[in-house]
Amino acid sequence: MLNLLVEKFPDGYDDDDIVTYRNASKEVVECVEVRTEDTAYLIKVSKRLVMAMEDYEESENDDDEPSLDAEELEASEEE
Repeated sequence: MLNLLVEKFPDGYDDDDIVTYRNASKEVVECVEVRTEDTAYLIKVSKRLVMAMEDYEESENDDDEPSLDAEELEASEEE
């Protein structure tokens, strides 16, 4: 998923790329959309997402495997 994000937004995303909606709890959620041939994903925008994308690009340049802990990402979004 992170690879798709970096491919679609190699220079990062801006306000025009953000999809905003209200969830079932009436909270405003901001996401970016990424599509594959058969699926559309909405990835919640957070500080952790931005850092993960930056780290991913750096690690690709260093030929290292990126690591993104989904639990850490979810926990940081709740803060």
